[in-house]
Amino acid sequence: MKFYKVDEDTSLGYTGRLDGASTWCLPGVEPCPKCRLGGGAPWLAYPCVDLSRLPAQVLRKLKDPWPVPVEEFTRLREQVRALAPPWALLEPGAQFGPCVGKGSGSFGALFMQDASALFLRREALAQLQAAGVKGLQACPVATRFRGSNPPELLQLQLELHGRLHPDTRAQVWGAPCGSCGRRTLDWPKHVVLDASSLPENVDVFRHSEGWATLIVSERFVETAKRLALDGVMFRELEVR
Repeated sequence: MKFYKVDEDTSLGYTGRLDGASTWCLPGVEPCPKCRLGGGAPWLAYPCVDLSRLPAQVLRKLKDPWPVPVEEFTRLREQVRALAPPWALLEPGAQFGPCVGKGSGSFGALFMQDASALFLRREALAQLQAAGVKGLQACPVATRFRGSNPPELLQLQLELHGRLHPDTRAQVWGAPCGSCGRRTLDWPKHVVLDASSLPENVDVFRHSEGWATLIVSERFVETAKRLALDGVMFRELEVR
């Protein structure tokens, strides 16, 4: 099976934008005193995860992305872990809950707010599910739209699958820090996927190493084209 990277299609003239953010997030972490790596990445998003049952004092801390000591981050992550899917990667900056804010403009059937988040209209989700596309889990956004006929948008919650081919991995991953264990990643312009790491029963997912890279299967692409679901474009990735 072939696999494709998903990108926004800017040629169609859609003007849709969401001015908002996820309800909660894990904070970043303070820089490691040895390697200076720290901060957080907002690309890991779990819009269907509801953290509202956590204590109020914990929820207040999960509203602030400002970096905290690694011990504080670890404590907050363990609070979140019980409410997240077992496959979820809970890294600094990970987002939870629906997108909250304001929306404006016109939207295609599929919509990318940025390179790492995929939204779709409710009717598009129903069409894809009816056509047998697998691995679709989505939750409504909590954004307010102007006008009398606002779109009903949902954000996909994406599992993590796939690794870079071993020949590529050796070139892009730095050595782990002896103090914190983190490694630098210089994401390649030409992505080569390891065929043995790709799922058979999930048609849209996030790359498990390059979290901002969204990947769909050949089945997803063929179905989207047949149903004329617009708003995004697909670029085939090399698989070995």
